[in-house]
Amino acid sequence: MPLVNGLSVDVEDWFQVGAFEDVIERDQWSGLDDRVDRNVRQILDLFDAAAARATFFTLGWVAQRHGPLLLEIARRGHEIASHGWDHQRVFRMNPASFAADIARTRKVLEDASGTSVIGYRAPSFSIDARTPWAHQVLAEEGYSYSSSVAPVVHDHYGWPEASRFAFKPVEGSNFIELPVTTAIFRGKRLAAGGGGFFRVLPYAFSRWAIRQVNRTDRRPAVFYFHPWEIDPGQPRVAGAPLRSRLRHYTNLERMSGKLEHLVRDFHWGRMDGVAKRENLRLRLERAVQG
Repeated sequence: MPLVNGLSVDVEDWFQVGAFEDVIERDQWSGLDDRVDRNVRQILDLFDAAAARATFFTLGWVAQRHGPLLLEIARRGHEIASHGWDHQRVFRMNPASFAADIARTRKVLEDASGTSVIGYRAPSFSIDARTPWAHQVLAEEGYSYSSSVAPVVHDHYGWPEASRFAFKPVEGSNFIELPVTTAIFRGKRLAAGGGGFFRVLPYAFSRWAIRQVNRTDRRPAVFYFHPWEIDPGQPRVAGAPLRSRLRHYTNLERMSGKLEHLVRDFHWGRMDGVAKRENLRLRLERAVQG
């Protein structure tokens, strides 16, 4: 039976991304062109056409303004999970402020969607070696899983020492971390779980990487992207650094077509389902090991 991979969408708008956080202030957000509703609805139609289910890691800021959108995501059979309140990176908070952030976000998400929120993804994969306390706080706040670790070297994020696959970061707890997918080429880890890498590199690379994870490692892949990545008509941020602009705008016009291939080439499901199956696998492995 084919493995079911984890499909996820980080629901944030074009002006909320980490690449522009030093250019666009948060107090400017409410006055900017809000495009997330239309883009998410287009993604929902794409998923419906392929009978794919996914998890939408959503900012509390977005949920507070787009309650009907959260209801629609849930109505179509997808999971609502937390992406924090306003895309604040975890390493810029302390345990108390992080606990407040995820509790506030969870309440708004649950009120808007009418569903329970058990999953979390840190903005910019910012749970790393600097924030060993974050998983403990998530578990204490009642979350069941996180998908917040990128086990690679990167100039904006990364925890290269972390496991490539699901692991239990909190002793004595069923809480589980599901790192975003990496592939191995000539002994080196390569980011292969979506985002800018998926847009910039040929689709054949992503297909090869996910097949490696499914067929060689016999593990589910974890893939993510953002609603703004299917929106080539979004405003341009002229004051951003050149590297940030190249990362953000490259191949936006090709993204929808690549996603159509992706959701048809592999089996996709919600992240809560992946977490449940991986938790069971880890328990069985532990039992076998004695």
